[in-house]
Amino acid sequence: MKIAPHNTWVMAGDSITACQRDVSNPADVGKGYVSFVDGLLTACYPSHHIRVFNRGVPGDTVRELKARWQTDILDLHPDWLSVCIGINDVWQQFDGKHEGQSLVTLNEYEQTLDELLMNVRPALKGLILMTPYFIQPRGEPMRMMMDDYGAAVRRLAKKYHAIFVDTQSVFDRAVEHMPVETLATDRAHLTIAGHMLLARAVLQSVNFNWSVE
Repeated sequence: MKIAPHNTWVMAGDSITACQRDVSNPADVGKGYVSFVDGLLTACYPSHHIRVFNRGVPGDTVRELKARWQTDILDLHPDWLSVCIGINDVWQQFDGKHEGQSLVTLNEYEQTLDELLMNVRPALKGLILMTPYFIQPRGEPMRMMMDDYGAAVRRLAKKYHAIFVDTQSVFDRAVEHMPVETLATDRAHLTIAGHMLLARAVLQSVNFNWSVE
């Protein structure tokens, strides 16, 4: 596995990453894919003592992530960093609640994420970039825009030699065999099955060995 013993792994994002984590408790990993990753690392690699930190905040766009980058990311001195952000950047352009506000354009999204990654990449042993997603067939307007933001993540992953996790493709394959509601209540916020799919994709990207040590 690519994550070495005693490494620190910070997982940054929005509500998908946060998933009910107690923000007043820095060690709380929430109840979603981050908690599954943490639990499986502990169960299958008990001697590695890998520390996982959940730094997801509900409602965040890249703007809010930038505002807390120092305290939530840099101050933890991670060996590994994974970032899954962008759903709110797109969602707000369709939810009807942010009309008249300055929303995060694709250009701002990519430039902001680029700036943040440039800031942290030299100190990392590994970087994982995950696409934002929308569990909806191709051709739907919000899905089309989400794919554009996902393409920006792909470009940045190439630029920074990061591990790229195409979460959209993970869910696209899954809904060929099950209803969307099995994976997400509102096409974005995941069920347990959806979070497990996300955790599996992330762990596969770092060559996780499912055999117990």
